[in-house]
Amino acid sequence: MAALLRLPGGPDDAGALVEALLTAADTRETAAPALAARWRQLANDIGDALDQLPTPRN
Repeated sequence: MAALLRLPGGPDDAGALVEALLTAADTRETAAPALAARWRQLANDIGDALDQLPTPRN
């Protein structure tokens, strides 16, 4: 399944979202390991998609 993620700050906001997911996953590792794993997978998927974006031209 694909999703379109529109963020006002573009890739920088997406990067912050990845960091937030990873931080949240770390805090839930013992209480909810399945949820933590899901959040890590989401962060990895978003990060992989960001890596596939073309390099911006300045």
